Formats: sequence, C-alpha cells, structure tokens
Amino acid sequence: MPISKGDIIRISYTAKLEDGTVIDTTDEKTAKEFGIYNEDYRYGDVYVIVGEGNVVKGFDEDFEGKEVGYKGEVVVPPEKGFGEYDPEKVDTISIARLKEKPRVGDRVKVGDRIGVVKRIIGRRAVVDFNHPLAGKTLIFEYEIKEKVEDTAGKIKAIFMIYTGREVDVKVEGKKAIVEVPRDFHFMPYAPLAKVSALNRIFKYLDVDEVEIVERHKKEEIPRFEEVAKEKEDKAEQETEKAEQTEEAESKAEENQD
Repeated sequence: MPISKGDIIRISYTAKLEDGTVIDTTDEKTAKEFGIYNEDYRYGDVYVIVGEGNVVKGFDEDFEGKEVGYKGEVVVPPEKGFGEYDPEKVDTISIARLKEKPRVGDRVKVGDRIGVVKRIIGRRAVVDFNHPLAGKTLIFEYEIKEKVEDTAGKIKAIFMIYTGREVDVKVEGKKAIVEVPRDFHFMPYAPLAKVSALNRIFKYLDVDEVEIVERHKKEEIPRFEEVAKEKEDKAEQETEKAEQTEEAESKAEENQD
C-alpha cells in the first residue's frame, strides 16, 4: 500500500545544501566523514508521522505515494524548508539584555527568539533571528525502511519522536500501558513532550486510554535523589549567575550613558 498522511514510517536520510555541503544525517559514519558529528546526538533511523510536520514541509510531502523500500532524493525550496531570508529579522540588541557577554557567532536567546550574533558594536550586538537555513534550498537523500503497522509499535515510535526515549508498551484492547524509563521526568520539557506524544496517540490510533508507568526499585531511589539535587543546584547557580551578569552589565551601561 502506498504511504499516506497519518502513516508512521521509519527512515534514514542525509540532508545537503546545493553545493553538496552535508548539514544533517541519521548516519553516524557520514556525520564523522563530513565533520558534523555530535556526540550528544542519537544516530540511526528516525520515525516520522507523515503529514504531521516532524520534518520540513517539502520533505514531508514527498513521502506520500511512495512504498516501503523507496530510495531517492527530493529538492526542497526555501518556502517549503525553513522559509525565505527576512532582513527584518535582523535586530540590534543591547548587550545588557543577554545573559552572558556575547561573541560573534554565538547563538543567543532574547525573549522567545533565538538568533546568531553577527556583529558587536560597542555595547550592542547585531543579532540575526532568521533560521540558519532560511533562504537555502535543501536536498534530502533518503530511504523508507518501514511502515509501522501494529499499535504497540506505533506508540513506541510516537514516544521516540516526541520524547526521544524508548518505552515498553503493552496494549489491552483500547488501553495502552506505557512504561517510561526511570529518568524520564528528569529530561528537559518532559511534561510537554509527554502531552505531545499522547495527543498524537489519540489522534492517529484507536486507543481510548493510556496509562503511564514508572517502575523503580528500592536500591535505586538514593541515586535519583542525588541526580535531582544536582539538577536543582545547577539550575539555581545558572539563574544566580545570569542575574548577576545582567545587573553588572546594566550598571555598566548606565555609567556609560
């Protein structure tokens, strides 16, 4: 059966720019070969819900009508990738608004926007809030490895897409019991990721109830307490440092004025 919207598929891919520069890949060997390897990245095949926007629009649209085993490439123009480059998204920001003193090339967050520092002029930074790939035509070489058919497999795939974690799943009629890893709630944005996964399960699968299970053993609890305390202390330190930096830079800017 041809692949259609709502199907969950497993794929591998390598993304390039028009000049052949490799910018992303699911293959660890390729990443190392082209100098883009990231030790924090989970290499290997990825799952996609077709039509759900898990990948850029032009790539997503190309899956429809294909069969499992398909190998090919698709050229994605900017309007179906990361958008056209918008000069209006380049702003000049007071350095006092940033948590740390920036350098050219740094990625910084200002409010709810993330950008790249292009220039520093005195106490101000020129920040480009366009996506780094805005205005770029992308080429995806990919293979469709599998279309997931069973309910348990689909739930596992959905949790992998939205949480990045492997889970164990047992399906009893229209109820699914999902056992998450013991450190699941230590990961950033765990509640939001869980809700995103649950929303897609109810949207695409014939499931009425999902039970989330955490399984802990007595001897493991002390270590979890240590991890939680370490994370809490680190968050407090980062917040205090950011506040001190902002206060110092604000005073420096006032003195200059």
